[in-house]
Amino acid sequence: MANCTALSAASASNLTSRFSPLALPRAPAGQEAVTRTRPSPSHRSLAAMGFSILPLMEFIARRAFLGAGLQPHTAALPSDDGSDGGQPRTVIHYWAPPGEPRLPPLLLIHGFGPMATWQWRRQVGPLSRHFHVIVPDLLGFGASSRGSPAAPSELAQAAALAALLDALPGLTADARVAAIGTSYGGFVAYALARAAGPGRVGPVVMSNSDLLKTAEDDRALLERAGGGLARTADLLMPLDARGARRLMELSFYRRQAITLLPDFVLRQAVQQLFMDKRDGKIELMKAITVGTDEFKLTPLPQDVLLIWGDHDQIFPLEKAFAVKRCLGESVRMEIFEKTGHVPQMEDPARFNKLILDFLLASQKPPSIQQ
Repeated sequence: MANCTALSAASASNLTSRFSPLALPRAPAGQEAVTRTRPSPSHRSLAAMGFSILPLMEFIARRAFLGAGLQPHTAALPSDDGSDGGQPRTVIHYWAPPGEPRLPPLLLIHGFGPMATWQWRRQVGPLSRHFHVIVPDLLGFGASSRGSPAAPSELAQAAALAALLDALPGLTADARVAAIGTSYGGFVAYALARAAGPGRVGPVVMSNSDLLKTAEDDRALLERAGGGLARTADLLMPLDARGARRLMELSFYRRQAITLLPDFVLRQAVQQLFMDKRDGKIELMKAITVGTDEFKLTPLPQDVLLIWGDHDQIFPLEKAFAVKRCLGESVRMEIFEKTGHVPQMEDPARFNKLILDFLLASQKPPSIQQ
């Protein structure tokens, strides 16, 4: 078997023709940057009045979750050795329907960036009609916290999610849970599926998750961002409006709305989304094992679906083919055209239909599946 511990984008690019006739997206030669205009007087007036659009967006996201029948919960998890030892306990905040599951359980695992409610607000409605949807805040995000001061790796995140599943009311020990992870959440989904095994974790979906990320890939990402940044944490955790705009332009294919966003909105986003627990999240990035000698990508026994946006500039498309090669030929891969790093947000209708078709087909007995 080929070594799948580290494969850069340059090494992966020659695999593309083996799996897809799609040409890799390239920026036109001589493409100029979008001209930035000065804030209009109306924008300055809104900023002076303290207007903020973010609470409205948070309200819309929460309303989507509540409308899907989900409610916020917290679970205090036991320590690794079964005793508190005087240390703070790990607490997971999560959204789920109240009471015991009446539908198959489904775990939605967020990535870096906005809170989980923003990342999954377009999915919880359609998915909750068929599944008992569980949306946790990972350790270091939102209202979740870890008893240990050490930054959790994706392996520790997976262990916390496994403990959460064990603690959920009415979820039996033999219940198989489907898992969907986006970006960093895909790292956690893979670790959970590997550690818990097919008896606990059923079908797995990973969206735009480069499980073969290397230091070379990180350097290439900083170059795509225009240079001037010393580390990927400075890109993914921007400090100002310019950095937030740059991150959004790398994450989304459709950039028209991004160019129209006034700087004061982006400054609010930085303060409310990226400054919260900033130091802890930077340490969390350092704790990621993907791309280190500690990590090796091997096939999973579960049914696996890979989803990738063809214009993803965070984890470029060529890496998708390399990840698929290491996970095995049985893995299904779907490429979303004219989509960036977050297809669940840019093309939610197609994303939701694909997810439902895959998960519902995986639930059928083998004799029924085509």
